[in-house]
Amino acid sequence: MDTIKTRLKEIREKKGLTQEELAEKSGVSRTIISYLENDRSECAKTSTLIKLADALGEKVTAVFF
Repeated sequence: MDTIKTRLKEIREKKGLTQEELAEKSGVSRTIISYLENDRSECAKTSTLIKLADALGEKVTAVFF
């Protein structure tokens, strides 16, 4: 079963982006991206999820749900 962390990392890597590049493109800190990818973030703001999905060119539901 896919989890948020595996989908986020998988999509990011498929797009050829590092965490730092995604951070710059999305305006979300690399630390938050790392927390999400390593399942260390209990919850994330909706605005954060939208920024990351937009930066990846994906729908929020495709990445996080």
